[in-house]
Amino acid sequence: MTSEVFVNVQPQKIAIALTEDKRLVEYQEEGQSASFSVGNVYLAKVRKLMPGLNACFVNVGYERDAFLHYLDLGLQFNTQQKYLKRVLNDRKNLFPIGKITAQPDLPKDGSVQNTLQLGQEVLVQIVKEPISTKGPRLTCELSFPGRYLVLMPFGDKVNVSSKIKSGQERARLKQIIQSIKPKGFSVIVRTVAEEKRVEELDNEMKILVGKWEEAMRKCMEAKNLPVLVAEETSRTVGLLRDLFNPSYENIYVNDEDVFKEVRDYVELIAPDRADIVKRYKGKLPIFDNFDITRQIKSSFGKTVSYKHGAYLIIEHTEALHVVDVNSGNRTRSNDGQEANALDVNLGAADELARQLRLRDMGGIIVVDFIDMNVAEDRQKLYERMCENMKKDRAKHNILPLSKFGLMQITRQRVRPAMDVAVDETCPTCHGKGSIKSSILFTDQLENKIDMLVNRLGIKQFTLHVHPYVAAYINQGILSLKRQWQMRYGLGLKIVPNQMFAFLQYQFYDKKGQEIDMKEEIEIQ
Repeated sequence: MTSEVFVNVQPQKIAIALTEDKRLVEYQEEGQSASFSVGNVYLAKVRKLMPGLNACFVNVGYERDAFLHYLDLGLQFNTQQKYLKRVLNDRKNLFPIGKITAQPDLPKDGSVQNTLQLGQEVLVQIVKEPISTKGPRLTCELSFPGRYLVLMPFGDKVNVSSKIKSGQERARLKQIIQSIKPKGFSVIVRTVAEEKRVEELDNEMKILVGKWEEAMRKCMEAKNLPVLVAEETSRTVGLLRDLFNPSYENIYVNDEDVFKEVRDYVELIAPDRADIVKRYKGKLPIFDNFDITRQIKSSFGKTVSYKHGAYLIIEHTEALHVVDVNSGNRTRSNDGQEANALDVNLGAADELARQLRLRDMGGIIVVDFIDMNVAEDRQKLYERMCENMKKDRAKHNILPLSKFGLMQITRQRVRPAMDVAVDETCPTCHGKGSIKSSILFTDQLENKIDMLVNRLGIKQFTLHVHPYVAAYINQGILSLKRQWQMRYGLGLKIVPNQMFAFLQYQFYDKKGQEIDMKEEIEIQ
């Protein structure tokens, strides 16, 4: 199996697609102004105590206060608080974490009102994004993840990933980390650290310790709380950090700045693989060129089709996700209803495992498979689902089919499920149901080109339109495109864009910034 990553940077948003054998399996997108906040560390103040919940609310700058439970304070909370006071009292010299005297562990049966006070300053880290009406979820057990190691302040333990089976290798890694680890830190050794050299591990250790010290310096400089003192890496680098493996063939990026950022990171963690990061400079949008757009359009939405006419219906409620499996207009199997139901269900298990990763669905998922009477077939379906979910990085649990034919799945949720709108709103009538004559659309485009060139003085620009419209503009020896170039100059380029509705269009300047040419009636 080969994997490829495609990073599509646009003026309004950034999207990342991961494919396995050319098939889309993970997709993330967010606005350029939005931030992925899981992993961010804040110096903040306790805003409200909730003794009934044994928790408190902390202001970290969101519309809704973040939730911090007593058990998430961590055993070393008293040590952390003592160190934080030393740092905030001396705003000139950073106090070494190794010199702090360890305090007694926080009792597990304690209460929040006896531990915290209103207005108390605490160091917290976001572990779950705001979802629906809930604010972020916090912890005081800070962690700084790297490619090979996870650094945790205020401890002194070294733990090695249980996925490293060799006892000799586990002992080697533990001995190495003990020798290079500064005092006052615990370290978790990740699976990918297996067989790595001391130099590579030591280099990452220094980077993570430097990140911690930089966070503490920001605490020293803080004046108005809350203050973001350590920010998680960008979405692109964060995804690569968790997913990167030697099977990657290519990482394509269509933006120069993000390309340099990704290449620098890959050079840091795998210098011999830096050449797989490639700058995409094609004329077509990057997702169109690599057949990602078509897969996005067909994979999201309420109804998802898979092999031989069968399909899934996926519904999301406040409490859970519900999936219904339908055979559709599938041709009946010659082996009877039971064999047909098994075949449809096994295909649904393959597609559902992909959909869980693709949409990042979390919480409780209930799947209504087609009823099967044979116990061996039900067991085969359960084993198929478990096998498919092995590729999923999120923690999950799967229960066998119930007597009602339902499968229950729980999957770790740290952010809202990915919901990509695939239904297109008419960009010309805006829901009114009537539009100008379609044959006049190219005349409308020419009027805007004339305005750009002759009134605004913009000589070089790109016009993005639907592929059908682009084909019409480009057809013939003396095509419309050629006529426009003769009248308005060769700076005009036509780009077909599969993400657009039929009569949708956008102008971009030579720097890739959108030129707003919409008329007042279109904006309304």
